[in-house]
Amino acid sequence: MINPWDATPTYLQLAAALRARIESGEYGPGDQLPSESQLVGETGLARETVRRAIRVLREEGLVITLPARGTYVPPQDREAT
Repeated sequence: MINPWDATPTYLQLAAALRARIESGEYGPGDQLPSESQLVGETGLARETVRRAIRVLREEGLVITLPARGTYVPPQDREAT
């Protein structure tokens, strides 16, 4: 998932990996992404790096974060279908 030898910042690598999972349907509308703690454990990255990756996805509109509940792929917009 993360290549430490890649010149791309690790938070962008993680964002790309999570984006790919969303776009492939592994995480579908309404699905919860792994928690920050789980992602830290899976990747070995610092919590702030994980937060930056999630922030990128949130700014792209691919996820929403609900305080004290987690990060989710938002439901599909009914008008877009």
